Amino acid sequence: MPVQRALMAYKTERLNCAQSVLRAFQHQMGVPEHAVQQAKQLGGGRAEEGRCGALHAALQLSGDEATRSKVLGAFVERAGAAKCRDIRQRQSLSCAQCVELAAALLVEHHGGTTKGEQECL
Repeated sequence: MPVQRALMAYKTERLNCAQSVLRAFQHQMGVPEHAVQQAKQLGGGRAEEGRCGALHAALQLSGDEATRSKVLGAFVERAGAAKCRDIRQRQSLSCAQCVELAAALLVEHHGGTTKGEQECL
């Protein structure tokens, strides 16, 4: 269900990639609305280190370092890179596919059922 919510947020609410992932897990993980709104500045490769915003949001919600590492590794394996610019140049995934992948990996590796760490958002 979070994967579908992420895609709906991206396509229907017209949120950016980072906001869409946060919105998808907002209720399950206790993501405050202000964090979703602040993530507006993280789309289009403006997340830390030029990282994909969807990936950045998923990493922030991952909780512990082991989960972050799994999510990052699986994302890079599928997308070919962690940086937005590199993903776009390779044309390996569209932005919507990055949102879908990040949300799916978070569900797979974290479960998305407990409150995550929000301090970095």
